[in-house]
Amino acid sequence: MIALAVAVSGCSNGGAKQVTPTVLPATTAPSPSAEPGPASEIRLAFAGDVHFIDETLPHLDNPRTAFGAYADLLRAADFAMVNLETAITERGEKGPKRFHFRAPPVAYSAVKEAGIDLVSIANNHTLDYGEIGLIDTLDFAQLADMPVVGAGRNVTEAYTPFVTTVKGIRIAVVALSQVWELAAQWKATATKPGIAMAFDKALSVAAVKKAKSMADIVVVYLHWGTEDVSCANNDQKNIAKALADAGAHILVGTHSHVPHGDGYIGKTYVHYGLGNFLWARSGSKDTLLLNLTVRRDGSVAKREYVIGVVSENGQPVPISGPELAATQQRLDQAAKCTGLAPAPA
Repeated sequence: MIALAVAVSGCSNGGAKQVTPTVLPATTAPSPSAEPGPASEIRLAFAGDVHFIDETLPHLDNPRTAFGAYADLLRAADFAMVNLETAITERGEKGPKRFHFRAPPVAYSAVKEAGIDLVSIANNHTLDYGEIGLIDTLDFAQLADMPVVGAGRNVTEAYTPFVTTVKGIRIAVVALSQVWELAAQWKATATKPGIAMAFDKALSVAAVKKAKSMADIVVVYLHWGTEDVSCANNDQKNIAKALADAGAHILVGTHSHVPHGDGYIGKTYVHYGLGNFLWARSGSKDTLLLNLTVRRDGSVAKREYVIGVVSENGQPVPISGPELAATQQRLDQAAKCTGLAPAPA
């Protein structure tokens, strides 16, 4: 189910969209008066992993241009989301792991300037600099008025869906991590800040059911998969089925550094992996921007990719010609092992 790259008309208005970026309490319904003239469908954009280290860190000197050529494509969507795979902190001690990512608070400015409306922080780097680093990540997000989802000061906050209204259509987003590394230490509890973990199936399913009671469209953004492998593993397939059964309309994921394929579980659209996006370059350089036109009932009316590569300076760049053809072959190969249906049931 891999599509050819498509051109999407951009805009240069600083990402202004008909979006009400408000995190609502689980007991509060979105205000129907926020958006006049509800649309019948909206366009959602999803991309993969983002961090600011090594060659990507200098892009923060000019936040407006940090995301390069893809920024206009993100701004053109009604709602755009990525995975912010770093602690936003200048404090803390390195955790007991090999790789450690952190960035200054201006990272949130770069994300906002690119027209990104929400970032997942449910990943295996948000606590690289400990609980202090996570608290800073949350506090700086609030100061920047940048919505985040997938982690919190306690388990309730970590699993609480983000809810917003876009052109009169309510969207709820749940973010989860399914990475084993330090999962037991990093999971949120009643008394400890941490990540929303997909391994806790009961909490994950409950979060999706809550989201479904609050919104027209339910999205789950997952950090999952086996690094450098473009086929979904059994953990991914099992939780994807559980979340689809719970009422999720769209499942998208990242973490493996390489793009995966997509398809359907029943009526639920699933994309197992979007690859790196704005990333200090190593390994695979293939990247995707996924554009979904979604109806009010959560069904996907249209799916398009903007296929690109992560360039030498870490920015994603759309491609064409022979380079696109070669990447398309790799994506077609990845599509063969999804185990997903090619169309909704």
